[in-house]
Amino acid sequence: MFELDNDQILPLMREHGFWTWSAQGKVNPISVERAKGVYFWDTDGKRYLDFNSMTMCVNAGHGDERIINAMTEQLHELPFAGPPMATKVRALAGKTLAEVTPEGINHFLFTLGGADANENAVKLARAFTGHHKILTRYRSYHGATAGAMALTGDPRRTKWEPNLMHGVVHFLDPYRYRSTFHRTNPNISEAEFTQDYLNHIEEIILYEGGETIAAILIETVTGTNGVIIPPDGYMQGLRAICDKYGILLIADEVMSGFGRTGAWFAVDHWGVSPDIITMAKGLTSAYAPLGAVGMTNEIASFFEDKIFRSGLTYTAHPVSLAAMIANVNVMRDDKLIENAASLGPSLNRMLTDLGEAHPSVGDVRSIGLFGILELVKNRETKEPMAPWDSSSSEMEAFNKYCRDHGLFLSVHWHTVLIVPPLNITEEQLAEGFEVLDEALKITDKAVI
Repeated sequence: MFELDNDQILPLMREHGFWTWSAQGKVNPISVERAKGVYFWDTDGKRYLDFNSMTMCVNAGHGDERIINAMTEQLHELPFAGPPMATKVRALAGKTLAEVTPEGINHFLFTLGGADANENAVKLARAFTGHHKILTRYRSYHGATAGAMALTGDPRRTKWEPNLMHGVVHFLDPYRYRSTFHRTNPNISEAEFTQDYLNHIEEIILYEGGETIAAILIETVTGTNGVIIPPDGYMQGLRAICDKYGILLIADEVMSGFGRTGAWFAVDHWGVSPDIITMAKGLTSAYAPLGAVGMTNEIASFFEDKIFRSGLTYTAHPVSLAAMIANVNVMRDDKLIENAASLGPSLNRMLTDLGEAHPSVGDVRSIGLFGILELVKNRETKEPMAPWDSSSSEMEAFNKYCRDHGLFLSVHWHTVLIVPPLNITEEQLAEGFEVLDEALKITDKAVI
């Protein structure tokens, strides 16, 4: 299709490209040629087991012809229509999403990805409530645009301050392993733990003034910053607090949505319906760029006679919507949500086995096919294997071993994320864990 020798790819990219999240002189990418199922191959023919769904997004697996064919058919029928247009694929896309999103979410604003979905969610919340402040968590990541970066709590935000959206207040995640409130009483019951973190949120609301707050926006399950799963009662308590103060609840399901946790959306596990829900990544399984903001009838109706002053040239792009509809159908036909749910206990058991076998594993967490290993130098002190917002020689050696042995995954500071495509089998999971078992011998040597 393209006249370019494989050995020219990296030199040309180094000559003309610019890499994100990277020092340009230290980039060492994999030159990818093709992908299928849960594997991809580099230009030398080496096969990798994809334990990160590329960027936590290829939920339906690589190279599914049903999604590709739907996109091709749409290209032949209508490759593009502007945002003011009504199209068959756009009508079907809304109907399709309404069938799988939480109860009460019936209207959808289509964007290009997760960052602009979150930014538009904030615009909707501020306009609807007439309030300005947005509460988000410190371990959150909501995107790299100026507004989404302001919403983000982790260090990716601080590098760009103060030139970001204002009006954002951050609070703490209910992070049991490193709980700020329970360092001296780690054996507190889950109910008490949950209530302490709900009290923390309510205290911040009182200090900030509930009448100034438009929304609380959270990753239902905190993603790259720890796969922090809310304890029982937390989501229900958060919903109650929002209702008490007239604050909207926005669930960022960009990473945790579309089957990742063993349900269509993570909020489904706790029976909570947000006022606004954002999605991307697994929305099309990354076959095409697409994000969406789902909202209630009440919020959509507010704009019946008021102009929503926002938009994007590629809003509701027909090819992306075709990919989304086909992706949802593949998930249904192949029972991928059910597969993630049924493999959840297997993933948890494999993680637990590694924790018991390797002293460098401080904690493991998972829900569905969304898991993490938290590596430490000392289990008693919980000293991380790499410093906050940094790496270490041990983590770099760990990651190199995995890649050298055909396992692709995300190593974030001192944690290792396990986020495979949802069509993975238990045998393929075990294949990856064999590599992890050997790689952890490297970090075990650093334990003190």
